Amino acid sequence: MERKLIVCSVCGYEMVEDGGKDPCPKCGATREKFTELSAVDAKKVFDADRTNDIHATIIKLSGDIERLCDEGLKIALDPKCVSVFEIVKKDSYKAKQLCRAEVAGHVKNSKW
Repeated sequence: MERKLIVCSVCGYEMVEDGGKDPCPKCGATREKFTELSAVDAKKVFDADRTNDIHATIIKLSGDIERLCDEGLKIALDPKCVSVFEIVKKDSYKAKQLCRAEVAGHVKNSKW
């Protein structure tokens, strides 16, 4: 059975159509203010759900990696060790920013 996705025209809240008449859980707008997304647009949202979770996890893990690198940099065991922490920290920040930009693109294109 194909799930239908509806969106509140007042606040943009998206939800699976359940046949109910409850108001928008975000802004309280009546169901009459909801419109159904096309099957193509709904599929994009559903398909993007997992990749959004992956991006969010990478963003969180990148922050953890940056903090660990900071700890290693404070210890400063030797120049090679410091160099690795600097490189990994820089690359981790880059990964985090790439994922943030991708998520922003998903939001802009209604795939969040």
